[in-house]
Amino acid sequence: MGEAAGEDAGMAADGAPPAPWLSIVGIGEDGVAGLSPTACTAVTDARLVFGGARHLALAGALVRGEARPWPSPFSDGVAQVCAARGTTVCVLASGDPFLFGVGATLARFVSAAEMRVYPAPSAFSLAAARLGWPLQEVACLSLHGREIARVRPALHPGARILALTSDGAAPGEIAALLTRLGFGASQLWVLEALGGPRERVRSVRAETFALTDVDPLNLLAITVAGEAAPVLHLGGGLPDDLFEHDGQITKREIRALTLSALAPRRGECLWDIGAGAGSVAIEWLLADASLAAIAIEAVPERAARIGRNAAALGVPHLRIVSGAAPAALVGLPPPDAVFVGGGGGEEGVLEAAIFDLKPGGRLVANAVTLETEARLLDLHAKHGGDLLRVALGRAVPVKGMTGWRPAMPITQWVWHKPREAGR
Repeated sequence: MGEAAGEDAGMAADGAPPAPWLSIVGIGEDGVAGLSPTACTAVTDARLVFGGARHLALAGALVRGEARPWPSPFSDGVAQVCAARGTTVCVLASGDPFLFGVGATLARFVSAAEMRVYPAPSAFSLAAARLGWPLQEVACLSLHGREIARVRPALHPGARILALTSDGAAPGEIAALLTRLGFGASQLWVLEALGGPRERVRSVRAETFALTDVDPLNLLAITVAGEAAPVLHLGGGLPDDLFEHDGQITKREIRALTLSALAPRRGECLWDIGAGAGSVAIEWLLADASLAAIAIEAVPERAARIGRNAAALGVPHLRIVSGAAPAALVGLPPPDAVFVGGGGGEEGVLEAAIFDLKPGGRLVANAVTLETEARLLDLHAKHGGDLLRVALGRAVPVKGMTGWRPAMPITQWVWHKPREAGR
């Protein structure tokens, strides 16, 4: 089953638009009472009704066809739905199926012309209504089945966050995380089983969280407080001391220039070769939730350190490859951008990066040694691109006064692969 299934289904064999066969019905904790008449008909008329056990129980009074609990793994259920094309199928979902829901997944395999969707209010909408929060001013996150560390980038004093969680333990775990990070004064609301007879809303500060018997179906609302806590600012070039490192780190100012040259765009993937502390890959991921990155690091201790940095800074999904390039690059998904740090990597690394880079992609290489600089000059002469020399100095105490201490200069080569080039 591939993504082409949705494209192939976009037109019937005779060239006519396909007829709808799939209904996706969002259902809330109020069950059948909250469904529109057309949504009720979609459930009743379906020969197959897929849903979680909770969804099937909520809609049980309407189900006339065969009820199929959603299997594990999740992808098996998607395959079963697609295999039933040609009959009437209904998929039950929580709230809005296209907001962190099954609808977004099914739409990759089933064309919009083949489905009818009946959304219910999402948990985010219900929570905003209960709290009186303008939804457009709130950061809405899904931590369901994901690491709670992903909340980290959104922690700015005064920010409001709505976060879907995985279970009843998650609110307490998030409260503990906020407290460890210096945001213990944040006000939390635990909103349980919204929209149904079991609905409950309780409020507590993160640092004094002691709520028990939290319903597994919950959403956590946060008003962030903690003026002295370290914030991951929205500009490029986070402070070096936010990263655990052994000195092998692209320094703040050079990192900001590097990220500007890498120019992340929505949905792209970065290779950070010789990642050191992982700072470039981590800031790449922080730029947008749609981005992906792979940190390649030959030293095992540094690779482990990258993992700790990624978790601490809210991007635990950073993929880490422990191995030396270019051998470690084999089999990796092709990158849209590549960064090669100051050491320049082993022989053949830059050549491999040039070959694997997608057409139209960007390569940024920083050199601190004369030998690596010579390689960049040769590649510039061969391929073109832009060369930049960066020399920084920091003010330091000198015998009761202040003077400049120069850092090692950096030579940066930025190259855009021609779009007509192959791999």
